[in-house]
Amino acid sequence: STCAGLELLHYLTQNGSYVLRVVLDDFDGDTAYAQYDSFHIDAESDGYALHVSGFYDGGAGDSLTYHHGQNFSTFDNDQDNSMSNCAQRFHGAFWYNACYHTNPTGLYQWEHETNHYSNGVIWSKWKGYGYSVKRITMMFRPS
Repeated sequence: STCAGLELLHYLTQNGSYVLRVVLDDFDGDTAYAQYDSFHIDAESDGYALHVSGFYDGGAGDSLTYHHGQNFSTFDNDQDNSMSNCAQRFHGAFWYNACYHTNPTGLYQWEHETNHYSNGVIWSKWKGYGYSVKRITMMFRPS
């Protein structure tokens, strides 16, 4: 379940300092990444808020800092800063703000152009809002 995964992320990142690397792959074989020198997830009582800082550009651009400090939102638990429910509107679950610069849990499109604008797997600073990437991999390690 979502809570079990978020609870595990919180548990794993609550003590110590962690680096987050987000690796992106497109449908033409190109790869880029974004790295954040600080990463952790708050407890459930704090909405599983995302904390990222210290951006380093590996060609992808920074689509995640916009989500820093945001609580995790799902279709049935709207914790974003938008008047609408971003999770419902963009068919995902994420640390939405109002609404996103990245949507890694959006609809997988099977091709780079999204059939429904902005509903794909998006990293806006790399390919824009109309390009659904093939893969977004988020990895973290102790710094």
